[in-house]
This record gives sequence, C-alpha cells and structure tokens, in this order.
Amino acid sequence: MSGSNNAQAGQMAISFKLNAKEYNLTISANERLLDLIRNRLGLIGTKEGCGGGECGACTIIMNGQAVNSCIIPAARADGAEILTVEGLSGGMENELHPLQKTFLEKGAIQCGYCTPGMLLSAKALLDQNEGKEISRELIKEGISGNICRCTGYQKIVDAIYTYARERKGIE
Repeated sequence: MSGSNNAQAGQMAISFKLNAKEYNLTISANERLLDLIRNRLGLIGTKEGCGGGECGACTIIMNGQAVNSCIIPAARADGAEILTVEGLSGGMENELHPLQKTFLEKGAIQCGYCTPGMLLSAKALLDQNEGKEISRELIKEGISGNICRCTGYQKIVDAIYTYARERKGIE
C-alpha cells in the first residue's frame, strides 16, 4: 500500500490488484472507484445505473466482498484486490467462467445491463458459502442489491442455483 498523499494538488498514489494485474496510479481525492475502473482503465463491464448504490449495476468484488463501486472512493482501492466481470474467467482470453455459461444456458440474460453485477454478486455469495448448501432463498438474498428490469429474476436465480449444484457435483 502506498497511500502517499499530495494534499495541495488533491492527488493520491494508490496500489491495488485488479483482475490479477498490479496497478500503481495517481488518483484525485474525489474520484470514484467506478470512474477509475471504467474511464481510466477501460473496463466497461462495470456499469453505472443509479450512481447511489441502489441498483447493483456497478457491483465488483473487492477483497472478497460484493460492493457497489459507484459509492466507493477510489482511494479505498489502495491495497485491495478487485475483480470485475472482465476478470471472471481468470485471464483465459475468449473463455467464459462456468457461471457465465450457466447464465447463457438458462436464459438469465436479456438486455445484459444488470448481468455483470448479478454475476459478481452471485460469485461472491457462492465463494463465501463454499461447501455449504445453497438454497434459492439464499440466492435471492445474495442478489437482492441488484435490480433487473427484464427477467423477473427467476431465470437468474435458476442459473445461480444450477451452477451452485453443479459446482458441488449435484445434478
């Protein structure tokens, strides 16, 4: 963690890992993490919906937790490990993560705007409950911070439930 500050210029040096790649950047004191990810680093899978942490379109995984990047100051990324939808496949170019494949197979994607946030919320939920039985109720609770206006959620819940069962080796 660098954390060196230049208060006069309103700049701060930060270091973090994003999708397994190390970054050392200078940010402005009022920069949002969402803007850093989308505008400066070009990872546009993280969407801006509401801008107030209510819709989940900007969900990323930061230090193992699903968070809304639109309400997090970029300075909080200092020393963090961050995953966006672009990093979900673990760096395998042109490959989808099995959860993404299940979303496609189950028709859990319509307009796609909420999909990155849904995927990352689901991944964080499943990772945090590794080895435990995953219920549809737990899934609904886990994605409750994500708004989808197209699907009615049932296909999304079905996809996450199917993937969780497949991951555990249950057909």
